Amino acid sequence: MKRRPRIYYTESQKALMWERWRKGESLQRIAELFDRNHSSVERILAETGGIQPAQRRRSRLALTLAEREEISRSVATGQSIRSVATRLGRAPSTISREIMRNGGQECYRASQADQAAWDRGRRPKTCSLAENRSLAHIVAGKLQLLWSPEQIAGWLKRTYPDDETFQVSHETIYRSLFIQARGVLKKELLQHLRRTRAMRRSRHHTQKSDDRRKIHDAVSISERPATAEDRAVPGHWEGDLLCGNRSSQIATIVERQTRYLMLVKVASKDAETFANALVKNARKLPQELYKSLTWDRGTEMAGHKRFTLATDIQVYFCDPRSPWQRGTNENTNGLLRQYFPKGTDISTYSQAKLNAVARKLNERPRKTLNYETPAQQFHQLVASIG
Repeated sequence: MKRRPRIYYTESQKALMWERWRKGESLQRIAELFDRNHSSVERILAETGGIQPAQRRRSRLALTLAEREEISRSVATGQSIRSVATRLGRAPSTISREIMRNGGQECYRASQADQAAWDRGRRPKTCSLAENRSLAHIVAGKLQLLWSPEQIAGWLKRTYPDDETFQVSHETIYRSLFIQARGVLKKELLQHLRRTRAMRRSRHHTQKSDDRRKIHDAVSISERPATAEDRAVPGHWEGDLLCGNRSSQIATIVERQTRYLMLVKVASKDAETFANALVKNARKLPQELYKSLTWDRGTEMAGHKRFTLATDIQVYFCDPRSPWQRGTNENTNGLLRQYFPKGTDISTYSQAKLNAVARKLNERPRKTLNYETPAQQFHQLVASIG
């Protein structure tokens, strides 16, 4: 089989790649546009860790090529620097430095000076984490605790409100991880992110789930009280299964207002066994803090009527293939994958160990809670009804 010659992509082709990547398309789909394999596109995108480089622009304050041509003509005819500056509306020192850094009056050429200025502009800014190694050490430590870059950035802002040298954006942390040329954060720290990928994906990248079998007498999420929808009242929960290998699974249940998490060990997805495990867990909380439970269309919840009869907690079901209707739970399951990567045998975890994992997650600050922790807010609720 004849090997195809290596393709050198134009700037417009690269721009198309980045546009499709931002929209969440796969590498293979993008590569098909150029009749290439996905590795050909990955080579381009991986250079900056899946993060599109900022488009270069000239500063509005910089000398233009037309101004440099005027300077070149004035130098050739022996005009003074001050007269050139007056004509261009520039400071004489600007004209003087421009001429001296580009060969002096005898060698100054407008096109060469303009290209040299553009090339000098390629020098990257020093990253704030590179300037403050103490800050970089703090960030690395929090990443090892499985905090997300957004949680770290928010926590720093709350902890050092009057010291901007100890504040950094979550985007800077991501870029320092994915663009290793910066040499700030070690590549090994990528494994502590919620999604352990070599490149950063678009937020629009999603994977569609399959339809589930029908649940009898399921009450639609559209009938859920408005107080649950707007999170105005605590006690409304979202749940799902987190699966491992060897047919192992745990139930993950998250309170919508506080994002407080409970993990429940379940021996199997059998409807009766599953309902009994949820009933046992629900009885640990006062009724005021457990009013409803929203689930997907998984058949493990076929015994929802048994659960409601035993606890007086109404179960609502999402529409098929609509995981965003349980967005709080979906997000939390993503966080849990840091503790239970795909392929983990979850059956080896005791309920005590699961409680310890839930505690760690509940003690992480959340942006949506103004960087308080779910544990702080949930315990305040418990105290208020005690």
